[in-house]
Amino acid sequence: MSTAAFRTVFGSLDDHRMGSIEIIQGQARHYAFSNIFDVASRSAPYEKVVVGLNLGYVIETLRAEGTSPWYTAAHDEFAISVDSEVRVDFLKLDEPLVDGEGTRLAGEQPKGRPMGYVLLKRGHQALLPAGCAYRFESARPGVLLLQTIKGPLSVEKWADICLK
Repeated sequence: MSTAAFRTVFGSLDDHRMGSIEIIQGQARHYAFSNIFDVASRSAPYEKVVVGLNLGYVIETLRAEGTSPWYTAAHDEFAISVDSEVRVDFLKLDEPLVDGEGTRLAGEQPKGRPMGYVLLKRGHQALLPAGCAYRFESARPGVLLLQTIKGPLSVEKWADICLK
């Protein structure tokens, strides 16, 4: 088989298709399959929709649009921009969250010291460190993937997002 037969095509919020899975072993009903761009296209801005789950660890898809609330977590998290440009502002909290799992709201204007920001372009990843608050800002709709632990803001809607 020639590798020239394959062409990588990156999806986006504005240009994606569902695709399919090729079953190598087992039955199709044993697999879950969704498309992160499709999920984000049907989500509210910054709704944290779980698209991958391994024990308590999750991958969430977020539709980045406008400015998010301030978030925090008692553990490190990672964000990857898979579509669009997203700014992430950081704030070192005066009173960091120390208990609980998953992302939490940090309040309308959390108290702390500004730490700066990073500008994520497509494919860029940022560490969202424990002990800080962060918020996203995107001038146009885009898509983020967040690696975290399942928490109170995680939304599971498997029946709505999985290919049947």
